[in-house]
Amino acid sequence: MTTLGEACKLVLETPDPQTKVMRARSVARDWRLGRLEHRFDAAMPDFPARPARPELLAPRFMPKRRKAGSDATRAALLHALAHIEFVAIDLAFDLVGRFGDQFPLEFADDWLRVGADEAMHFALLDRRLRQLGSEYGAMPAHDGLWESAYETRHDALARLAVVPMVLEARGLDVTPATVARFESVGDSASARILNRIYTDEIRHVLAGTTWFQSACRKQQFIPEKHWKTLVERHFRGQLKPPFNDSARSKAGLTRDYYLQVALG
Repeated sequence: MTTLGEACKLVLETPDPQTKVMRARSVARDWRLGRLEHRFDAAMPDFPARPARPELLAPRFMPKRRKAGSDATRAALLHALAHIEFVAIDLAFDLVGRFGDQFPLEFADDWLRVGADEAMHFALLDRRLRQLGSEYGAMPAHDGLWESAYETRHDALARLAVVPMVLEARGLDVTPATVARFESVGDSASARILNRIYTDEIRHVLAGTTWFQSACRKQQFIPEKHWKTLVERHFRGQLKPPFNDSARSKAGLTRDYYLQVALG
């Protein structure tokens, strides 16, 4: 029987986007059906395989995006979001493959479901790009998205603190305005996709918060205080308002966490 560690590594080592989507969903399905052994005997790569396109640029070299209006500007925004979801597939499977042996079996249940969600999100956005006359890989993409994963590759709590509880939580803050932007120009098809992603991301942040708090309790850390320490140590950016307090609260991420970091 294939181990869960081996299956997660295969997803990370798959560069082709469509093949990665299929493998991610297949691994999640195989786990759900009991076809994978709960064993972690494969080392996760520090850097996942990437396709030849898109060209990956440092953040400072990324072209400035304009507000959604023409097909081209909407496609540019959707392409950026598709790249985030593409990297998020690897983030979920790396989390399981790298740290799954430190948590109960239910940890894999949650994060493989997240990984399957991210694969579905990417597929939806790529299909929408094609409807707009583009495709994933047609434009440059941000090369900084894996930095937080690499920075936290030796610490499960740091990974949970930074990736779902900072990076994905930021998506909860900005997505409603992005949805409104698409709706304002009559692009209801894109708006529906982003609303679907927004709903799923609340569950993803909740999974991060729940497992972070559980691990903190076992190690006798105060979750909010330890989160602040880890974010200040491992996250290079800044937490800036406005915050979507309602969505964050649904995800278990109360103001006791992020306000103290945002205010310094």
